[in-house]
Amino acid sequence: MTGVYSLRDADVKQLNALALAYMGDAVYEQAVREHLLRLGRVKPNILHKEATRYVSAKAQAAAVKTMQDISFLSEEEEAVLRRGRNAKSGSVPKNTDVVTYNHSTGFEAVLGYLYLLGREDRVREFISETIRIIESPKEEGIS
Repeated sequence: MTGVYSLRDADVKQLNALALAYMGDAVYEQAVREHLLRLGRVKPNILHKEATRYVSAKAQAAAVKTMQDISFLSEEEEAVLRRGRNAKSGSVPKNTDVVTYNHSTGFEAVLGYLYLLGREDRVREFISETIRIIESPKEEGIS
């Protein structure tokens, strides 16, 4: 996870929530693509359709709400989630509502935060839990 650039923990903790979400979006997108390929999904049109199920604002918002309900997030992660949720991006995609989009941004901010802090094990846990929630919507109350 260490790249050419390095941020100290203090720097990461001071980053704008939208910058954290920007990083989290990329980390999650890559993880979902790898997950789908490992499941044997290899046709591009199928990959795109399947990926949308995981990376949509609706799916991310529902997953993070479930994580809150089951107390999966630490206090620190909850604080980052709130920062991301309350960040003003200036625009909302036309295929979702503001509340859903804000929760999705919070989800991505938490993931970006964990990634930039180098908490690899927690990043994997967070992504695994998200995928588990999305793939078992009936038991989690997600449709």
